[in-house]
Amino acid sequence: MRDRIAEVLQRARHRTTVLTDAVDEHDLLAQHSPLMSPLVWDLAHIGNQEELWLVRDVGGREPVRADIDELYDAFKHARANRPALPLLNPDQARGYVGTVREKALDVLDSSTLSGNPLVDKGFAFGMIAQHEQQHDETMLATHQLRLGAPVLSAPPAPTAPVPVTGEVRIPAGEFLMGTSADPWALDNERPAHPVHVPGFAIDVAPVTNAQYLAFIADGGYERPELWSERGWAHRQEAGLVAPQFWQHDDGGWTRTVFGVRTPLRPRQPVVHVCWFEAQAYARWAGKRLPTEAEWEKAARFDPATGDSRRYPWGEDIPDERLANLGQRHLEPAEVGAYPAGVSATGVHQLIGDVWEWCSSGFEAYPGFRAFPYREYSEVFFGGDYRILRGGSFGTDEVACRGTFRNWDHPIRRQIFAGFRLARDLRPEEL
Repeated sequence: MRDRIAEVLQRARHRTTVLTDAVDEHDLLAQHSPLMSPLVWDLAHIGNQEELWLVRDVGGREPVRADIDELYDAFKHARANRPALPLLNPDQARGYVGTVREKALDVLDSSTLSGNPLVDKGFAFGMIAQHEQQHDETMLATHQLRLGAPVLSAPPAPTAPVPVTGEVRIPAGEFLMGTSADPWALDNERPAHPVHVPGFAIDVAPVTNAQYLAFIADGGYERPELWSERGWAHRQEAGLVAPQFWQHDDGGWTRTVFGVRTPLRPRQPVVHVCWFEAQAYARWAGKRLPTEAEWEKAARFDPATGDSRRYPWGEDIPDERLANLGQRHLEPAEVGAYPAGVSATGVHQLIGDVWEWCSSGFEAYPGFRAFPYREYSEVFFGGDYRILRGGSFGTDEVACRGTFRNWDHPIRRQIFAGFRLARDLRPEEL
C-alpha cells in the first residue's frame, strides 16, 4: 500500500508539473476565464491542501506556510476574485509544493496506515492524490480555455473497428449502490445501500458528434418546445448555437482542441455541452437523461451474480485497454474503442472519455456521514447542481470508479462533459 500511495502521489505531481511548466509566467498568472482560477493559484492550493492534511493533521508537523492558508481556501475567495489576491509567484509556488511534498513523503514513511480513520488504509493520502488530480483536470480545462499557441500534445484517441449503437434493457430490480468497502472512496459515495430501480433502457454508447449534428441540423437550438423553461432562457441569454469550442464556416463544422482547430470526428462522443443542452437533445430524440441510480446500475450491476462491481469490467484498475483516462489523449475516443471495458450489462465507455450528465440532483445517500470535512460534499447537497458520472479523458484513474460522483451547475460547458440517453420501458417490454 505504501508503494501504491507513493506512485499515485508521484503521478499526480508529474501531471501538475506538465500542466504548469507548459506555459510561461504570464500565462500562469493570467485568468483565462472568470470561471477558472489562475493556474498558479491551483498549483499553490494543491500544496496547501497537502500541507493541511498530510503534514499538519496526519504528520503532526509544524506548518510550512500557515500565513497563506486563507489565500488558498477555496471557500474564502470566488474564482473570479483570485487574480487580485497577493498570490505566491510561480517560483515561490513551485518551491512551496516541493517542500510540502518532501515532508508528506516523510510522513508516509513513518505512518502505520492503520488505526485512525484518517490514515486507515491510507485514506488521507488517497484523498490528497485525488484532490490533486481533480485540480489537474481543472487546470486542463483552463488550458482548453486559454488563447494562444498550442502547448500540450498527445497521441490521437483510438478509433473503433466496429460501430457501437443501440440500447440495452435492464430489468427492474434492486442493486447495491455506493460503497462501504472502497478504502479511498469519498464521503458522498458512502455508504453502500440497496436501491430498487424500475426497468429501463440505456444507450450502449454516449451521444456522438454525428448524432448531435443531426440535432443542430433539425433546428434543435431554435425550437423552444425541446427546452425546459430555464434551459431556453439560458440558451437565449448565453447565445448557445452549438457545443462550446465548435465553429461553422463554408468548410463545415470544426472544433478547437487545446489551441488546434480540427475537423469533427463523427464517432467521438460530443463534449462541452451543458445539462440544458443534453436535456434538449434527449427530448428531441424521444428519450431522457438517465437517473444517477440507472447510470450506476448500468455501470456496476452484474446480472449473473447480483453483485455490484467496482468498475464496469470488474475489479481491475483501469489501464489503456479498458478506458480513456489520465490525459493519455487530449480528446474522447470513438465509441466502441474499448470493448474490453464493457459492463456486465453490455454498456460501453461508462468510465473515461466524457463525464456524463444525469438527470439527478446532488443529494446525500441514506446514512451519509461527512468525513473528514463538511466542505467536500455536504455543503453542496440540495443546491442547483446536476450529477456527472464516469470521468473523462482528463480524469485520472485514482479519481474515477463506478461509485465516484461529480456535480456541477447545469449551465457549465467548460468541463469535459457529454451524455448518453435512457428511457422507460414500455409495458410490453417489462
